[in-house]
Amino acid sequence: MFRRAFWFTAGAAAGVWATTKVNRQLKKLTPESLAAQAADKAVEAGHRLKDFALDVRAGMTQREDELNDALGLHQDPDRPDNVTALPGPRRLRAIQNDQNDHRPKLSYNRNEDH
Repeated sequence: MFRRAFWFTAGAAAGVWATTKVNRQLKKLTPESLAAQAADKAVEAGHRLKDFALDVRAGMTQREDELNDALGLHQDPDRPDNVTALPGPRRLRAIQNDQNDHRPKLSYNRNEDH
């Protein structure tokens, strides 16, 4: 008698467990659930892409600073952020070369062509 009761209870429990598992899987396959899963994956991918872009930007800035240090280019505090100044000796040579340039300045007037 106890044997039959045990197996009856075990069978009923297995049936309830299997039914619950099947219902959970069916709920996961509804269109609303699939749409929500796809939206979550898209948001997650967007966050990963943003993190990657920020890492790339930080790496670019670091490498640019390394190159500027290696070339002797330093940021001039009087200039905007995106303009780098030539270092002292090169800058003086560039200014002197510009002042020593005595070529005549040619102006172009489009009206003279007609």
